[in-house]
Formats: sequence, C-alpha cells, structure tokens
Amino acid sequence: MVQVDVFWSYGIGAGMAVAASQQLRAADERGEHDWLASRELVVTLLVLALVFAPSGAWLLWSFPSWETMHVGDRELPGWLVAAFALTNVSQGLLGYALARRAALAGRPVRALAHWLLGYLAMFFILAHGWDGSGYRRFFSATPGDLAAWGPGSVQAFLGSDVACTLYLMGLALVPALLVPMSGWLRAGARARGLSPRSHAALWGWCLLAIFGLGLGGAALASLAVRAMGWLFGLGAFASLTWLLCARGGLLRGLAARLQLPGRA
Repeated sequence: MVQVDVFWSYGIGAGMAVAASQQLRAADERGEHDWLASRELVVTLLVLALVFAPSGAWLLWSFPSWETMHVGDRELPGWLVAAFALTNVSQGLLGYALARRAALAGRPVRALAHWLLGYLAMFFILAHGWDGSGYRRFFSATPGDLAAWGPGSVQAFLGSDVACTLYLMGLALVPALLVPMSGWLRAGARARGLSPRSHAALWGWCLLAIFGLGLGGAALASLAVRAMGWLFGLGAFASLTWLLCARGGLLRGLAARLQLPGRA
C-alpha cells in the first residue's frame, strides 16, 4: 500500500544491514570505506529495485483503490506515482545506511531498532491508519467491501484477487529477503569463530521479530490510541516499548539469538 511501503522499504533496508553487520564491520576494518560499492548493498538494492518496487507498481496499477487504502483511484497524478516508486528504493537505502552506521559503531540494539521500527510503523498504519479503520481498509478489496464491512469481510478478502496476488508476491519477496539475511548471519557467526545457527532457526527468529515485535507492537499501539487518544496513547506505548525493548533487554536478547557482533 502506498501509505505503508515507505516504512516497509526502510525496514527492509535496515534489516539487510543488520544481517550483514559482521561483513560491514570487517570491510570497514580493512579500510574499505566506499560502502556504496559493497556486495551487501548491491544485493539489497537489487531486492528493492527488482522485487519490492515492481510489486508495489503492480498492485497500484491492478488495484489502485486498495493500494491507496481506498482514498485514490487510477486518476492519481503522475508525480505521486513516481514518488511512490522512488521511495520504494530510496527509503530502503536510508534504512540500510542508518542501520549500517549503528552496526559499525558496535551497537546491535540500535541497528535492530532501525529495522523493527520500520516494520512497527508499517503495521501500525495497516492496523490503525489515520482514523482507526486501517485493518478494515486492508481487508477490503474494493471501496464497496469497505462500505459494507461486517462479519465475514476478512474471509471474503482472503479469497479475493488482491489476496491471491499478495500470496504470489510473497512467494518471491519472502525468500528474496530471508535467504541473503540468513546467509550473511551464518557467515558472520563463522567469521567470529561461533557455531552458526541453522537457516531455519534464523528465518524463525527474523519472522518472530517482524511479526512478534513489529505486528504485535503495532496492535498494542493501536489499542493504546483507541483507549487514551493519540497523545497519551502513543506516549504510553513509547514508554513501555523503551522499558521492554531497550532497557528490558528484548532487543539485546534478539541480538544474541541472531549472533550479531558488537556491544548492547
């Protein structure tokens, strides 16, 4: 969706840099400071440009109302479509750059925060949106489905053309992300003399981080906003997140599970 892809792209880029932390640190120690020429960045940009951005363009052309959360149609101005395509790559590059900087500083928790905050923001828009109807907009294939929202709407969406297209895209995007990430994490562990975790275990931890902390956190933030309003709800959620993730050690624990280098 147009409203979420800017954050999703950021999370993708940051996640790739997190996974390549050891390789990025080793290159920096060798004096290879031209990070734009790194193999890991090339792979990240290829995923963004050849898989992620085209999938967004496909959805925008095929299902313009759904892709804009039912606030637009195929009459969108050309500059907006171009900006959407641009940010699908540029924001991924930004996320990669900032997470890379944290990794080079030996701060895996900060690098992880860039990754997971991108997904948290994405899922919050999907779950809550700007008016509390984000999840209804996501699970409505057409404006008519949104207007007629009720029991059975989610089940109807799961069999819609939009959902079937998303399933197909997931078959390409998920491996394109997780295969290089798990490969880099395993190679990084071996380079530091550790016994690397299996690909399956690393895939599991990455998915748990994205959906457990990202989607779970977004659902909690939505509930807080509904209960206390935007200001106090987001303030309470931000405080709880800081206590649990940064001070409470959830991100340090995740860094250990992923065998990331550096200090907490």
